Amino acid sequence: MGNFIFNRSKGRFVEFAERINANDPTNSILSLAIWNTATADSTLIDLDTIAAIEADGGTAEVANSGYARKTFADSTITITYDDTNDRVDLDVADQTWTAVAAGTAWTDASFGYDSDSTAGTDANVLPVSWHDFAVTPDGSDITATIAVFARAA
Repeated sequence: MGNFIFNRSKGRFVEFAERINANDPTNSILSLAIWNTATADSTLIDLDTIAAIEADGGTAEVANSGYARKTFADSTITITYDDTNDRVDLDVADQTWTAVAAGTAWTDASFGYDSDSTAGTDANVLPVSWHDFAVTPDGSDITATIAVFARAA
């Protein structure tokens, strides 16, 4: 498995981050979800919504006690315009889940763009990026060290 930008978000994810940070539209967010999957990246990259990822037979969002999706609203996404290296980097603070119970193994993490977090449906959330994140929960805290989750170069 690897790290990638979903086809639907290629060329758009910097705009998503700029809009979230500007609170335009109101209630737009970035979400971080954790998955257990055996599905090939070549299949996942083509899925157009978080609901489509959830519908994939080999993929499920984890449900361990202590797990919940993380959300990032206006001004919580760091956008670095790097003219020296001709790229744009997106970053968020490291995230910690407290006392995550044993059970489902974690294999991957994804970021998704939700233009209206009050709509309450994953069918409206566009997947942005997918990352290897192999963890076996055992009741202790789990921290995702995030250093640039997406790069436009």
